[in-house]
Amino acid sequence: MRRTWIVVVVAILILAFWIHQRQKSSGTTGGPRGAVHSVAPDFSLQDISGAPLSLASYRGKVVLLDFWATWCTPCRAEIPHFIEYQNKYGAQGLQIVGISMDDDAKPVRAFYDELKMNYPVALGTTQLADSFGGVLGLPVTFLIGRDGRIAGKYVGAVEMSIVEREMTSLLQTK
Repeated sequence: MRRTWIVVVVAILILAFWIHQRQKSSGTTGGPRGAVHSVAPDFSLQDISGAPLSLASYRGKVVLLDFWATWCTPCRAEIPHFIEYQNKYGAQGLQIVGISMDDDAKPVRAFYDELKMNYPVALGTTQLADSFGGVLGLPVTFLIGRDGRIAGKYVGAVEMSIVEREMTSLLQTK
């Protein structure tokens, strides 16, 4: 019986130490990579038309960063809403950015043209996904405030009214 208690206490101490180290290693970013309240990692890519695309160029705007793929059914359902949001809120400082996790640009370009997407889209990399804490399933959407901090993270299909409410709240902060 006493031996069981010792094992439990040691396990709790190890867990507490591990949690402390994870919090400590997160530094000044406000949490682990990709966590809400952490600074969004910058990246530089080329969009599917060959133009440069960097997150830093949108500092001062509210950014909806969407990791998606053409083969992902929930992703395809969300994109028309994002097109609408870019039209409706772009003048207020919203910028949608799409990061396609497809292996090839060809289906992405075809899909982009078919839907008449009105925001930049680039092909993502594993390194980029990892810098946002890993993208293990799609879609994964981040709301990034004007200050460059992640204000919301949505994994999987999400209720669009929730995203819109949180997005418009961020747009009201200058």
